[in-house]
Order: sequence, then C-alpha cells, then structure tokens
Amino acid sequence: MVMSTAYAANPGHKISIAPFQGRVVVTFKGAVVADTVKALSLKEASYPATLYIPRDDCKMVHFVETGLTTKCPFKGTARYWSLSSKDGTSENAVWGYDNPFDQVAEIDGHVAFYADRVDIRAGGA
Repeated sequence: MVMSTAYAANPGHKISIAPFQGRVVVTFKGAVVADTVKALSLKEASYPATLYIPRDDCKMVHFVETGLTTKCPFKGTARYWSLSSKDGTSENAVWGYDNPFDQVAEIDGHVAFYADRVDIRAGGA
C-alpha cells in the first residue's frame, strides 16, 4: 500500500476524480494524439480541472518519453513525454503517473496534456 504523508499534513488539500461526460479530442499541430469518451476529470484544491486520458486512447506514435520525472506530494511520481508530429515537437508536453498514490489510483494508465501546448476539444458525446 502506497500512502502519501502529504494528505495527513494537508487535510484541506482535496482531490476529486470523476468520469468526464463526453468526448475529448487532443490535437498537436494538426495531428490527433488522443481521442476518448473515457476521460477522467481531476480537480485538485483550487486549480482548474485537468483531463486525464487513458493511454489506450492515445496515439503513442506521437509520444517520445523524455526521462523527466517530478514528484507530487499528493499524486506520486510523474513521468513525461514530448509530442512529435511532422510539423514539430513540444518537449515534456504530456505527463502521467504509473503508480499513483492510493488516493488517486484511478489515474493510473492515464496521461494529461499541458493545455497551452495542444488543442483540447471536450464536449458532449
């Protein structure tokens, strides 16, 4: 069992995860890199919600793992990918948690995108 001591030290720091109702299409320089109706919406503290997309619904041919990792006291260790298309690249534009803390286990096998580096269309199914 993986537990984060950050939750005990910061009981006011809330994270909620819910299925996103609708379709999410992510494009990078005109290339569709993700298309799903199974996204999760993660709301953390006062931050805007972040959509997490199942890796199975991503076109991993556009993803290049970078070796960068960061640690979040509330979610665990994230790894990063750059996005690549015939028209360019964006370094460390995507992240995901392979073994997230138990409190956010639902995001295992999902990735999120920096919204300023891709186009995200999210709406009704």
